[in-house]
Amino acid sequence: MYPDDLKYTSEHEWVRPSSGDGDSVRIGITDYAQDALGDIVYVSLPEVGAEVTNGGAVGELESTKSVSDVYAPLDGTVTAVNESLDQNPEMVNSDPYGEGWLYELQPADTSAVDGLMDAEAYQAQLDA
Repeated sequence: MYPDDLKYTSEHEWVRPSSGDGDSVRIGITDYAQDALGDIVYVSLPEVGAEVTNGGAVGELESTKSVSDVYAPLDGTVTAVNESLDQNPEMVNSDPYGEGWLYELQPADTSAVDGLMDAEAYQAQLDA
């Protein structure tokens, strides 16, 4: 149910490892998270160049139900944000693993990505 090429956090974020363009990773929220939040109406993301700390709040997703923090899955520097979400925050709901990505990060330690959960472990956490 969850893409095998991604890594996951217990806070329901996904991390797509670099596909050869340096060491940056792309981050978003899982289908489980977007479904739990409901219709997302506003997205607040970190600034490009911001230093983030693993587990620290870096932004917010506002839905018709609530406001939820977005957490950094790794230590690093923000290298890009999905500016199209300013006008189309609903893309987080409709395409959480594609056009609804949130931001990109240059990890302080690229090997830390390997320490995140794989799809099977994430699914097991949800089933627990």
